[in-house]
Amino acid sequence: MTRVYGIKNCDSVKKAVSWLKDHNIEYDFFDVKTCGLTLTHLEQWREALGADTLINKRSTTWKQLSPEDQARVLQPQGLAIALANPTLIKRPLLEHKETIAVGFSDTQYQAIFNLDSQ
Repeated sequence: MTRVYGIKNCDSVKKAVSWLKDHNIEYDFFDVKTCGLTLTHLEQWREALGADTLINKRSTTWKQLSPEDQARVLQPQGLAIALANPTLIKRPLLEHKETIAVGFSDTQYQAIFNLDSQ
């Protein structure tokens, strides 16, 4: 099953969801603000992507963190900060089979879903 994690009013999430619908790909959407995240998810994503890819350093939430918390959230023991502030996660975050990816681009999704360019 394909899962998309993000915020429903995020433009990148909207583009990703639209792309999935346009390509008739079934997915489950999880709004990280309302559904929350689990520490297990964050640990798996950090392991697969690395903290620098997983954490959105351009987000308003990041900018509001103290420099100490910014440094901590990039460390394995700092995932509790991301758990308490799910908007720190880059979005959309896509899980499809064994693939975990962040962000959206048509080319990226075509490769993930093994589709030819249209």
